[in-house]
Amino acid sequence: MAYRLQGRIHATFHRAVVRLSSSSGQGTVEYVALILLVAGVLAGVIVAGKSLKGGGIAQTVVSKLKESIDSVGSAKP
Repeated sequence: MAYRLQGRIHATFHRAVVRLSSSSGQGTVEYVALILLVAGVLAGVIVAGKSLKGGGIAQTVVSKLKESIDSVGSAKP
């Protein structure tokens, strides 16, 4: 009875170690971090541009983003 319990504990521990050391899903985490980094940089540029006279940089960035988003739906094959 004690050996069976030790075997189950060992098997459970081994499965947990294997599961934690797996790199499955790592790419998704890296892509999300990259997207958040780009969003942070864009937000920083827009905030910094608004403090300038006229907000030229902020308006340019926003207009280019809107143009890019609009062109995705109207692209011809």
